[in-house]
Amino acid sequence: MKNMGKMMKQAQQLQEKMNKLQEEMADKTVEATAGGGMVKVVANGRQQIVSVNIEKEVVDPEDVEMLQDLILAAVNEALSRSQEMVSEEMSKLTGGMNIPGLT
Repeated sequence: MKNMGKMMKQAQQLQEKMNKLQEEMADKTVEATAGGGMVKVVANGRQQIVSVNIEKEVVDPEDVEMLQDLILAAVNEALSRSQEMVSEEMSKLTGGMNIPGLT
């Protein structure tokens, strides 16, 4: 029974660390670009897009589809990088253990 109490305390400490990490992730950002840097997207560790920058040279009313494709590519890459950043931080927190539902 003593071991069960110890395990519960460790689980609680891990949960507290995870909550703190999630708060910290909101302040960390990653950047992705598309079209040679013509479209830039920044995402935070909560997988939220925090900014989109589009150079005016890439805006062509005759080719809206290209701009849409560039935006999609940059957004998807930014979200992917954000997920990787969170996974790396979670891995540090859990000591590399793969705990289902945490990443």
